[in-house]
Amino acid sequence: MVKFKSCLKWAFIALILFFIYAPILFLTVYSFSDSNYIQTGLEGFSFDHYKYFFNLDNEPFRVVLQTILLALIVAFLSTILGTIGAIGIFYSKKRIRSSLSAMNRIPVINAEVVTAISFALLIAFVGFDKETYIPLVLGQMILCTPFVLLSVMPKLQQMDNNLYEAALDLGASPAKALFSVVIPQIMPGIVAGFLLAITLSLDDYVITAYTKPDSFTTISTHIYGLDKNNITGPEIKAAYWAFTAIIFFLIIAIVVTTNVLAYRKSRRKGK
Repeated sequence: MVKFKSCLKWAFIALILFFIYAPILFLTVYSFSDSNYIQTGLEGFSFDHYKYFFNLDNEPFRVVLQTILLALIVAFLSTILGTIGAIGIFYSKKRIRSSLSAMNRIPVINAEVVTAISFALLIAFVGFDKETYIPLVLGQMILCTPFVLLSVMPKLQQMDNNLYEAALDLGASPAKALFSVVIPQIMPGIVAGFLLAITLSLDDYVITAYTKPDSFTTISTHIYGLDKNNITGPEIKAAYWAFTAIIFFLIIAIVVTTNVLAYRKSRRKGK
């Protein structure tokens, strides 16, 4: 009976993992196919999709670079703003802290399309020019910053607050104590928030579609535009299969490397 429950548990976990990763594995297999259409099935082994993707004269590689650059800028600004916000909320009075924490959760819980439409109306009212890229960056920061704050706040709560007070007692200025004591203590949360902001920016379509300049394209808006406008050129869509496989293998390599290093570090401490 115990063995049956164990098998059932692992079968359930395997089923969940299958539903999560099956689409990615499916596209990864097709990225090495000679076919430009999934409907036609596999038509031999080929690296043509990768060659097309890495060709600088073609759209996919340029669009991916634009999207990554935007994600890095948005993540950097959101991390700074979210970290400052988390520290400010943490050291506020209890009533103010509760109110600000509740306000921070509104963009997280709220539907993204509502946030996008509201921000687009605000842009139109203020008269921001979309060609300046400011609305696009600010719109994505509205999406990412609350998640950065939520990543940093638990690290602040875990931190020993006596360290900050001890630094002040030893003659450090508040700024010196902040950067020498507080920031190193919460750095894992800051890094996690930065990576989460990059992911959210790369994945975003709704806010980007409402705020981006007409001349600027991200991965999500580019793929949607290909379908919406019935643009011929299946090799463009097929090139994104290669991009999917690259990201998938890159993430696997990072996760495996991180876990191996963590395992070796724990074994050294055990000795």
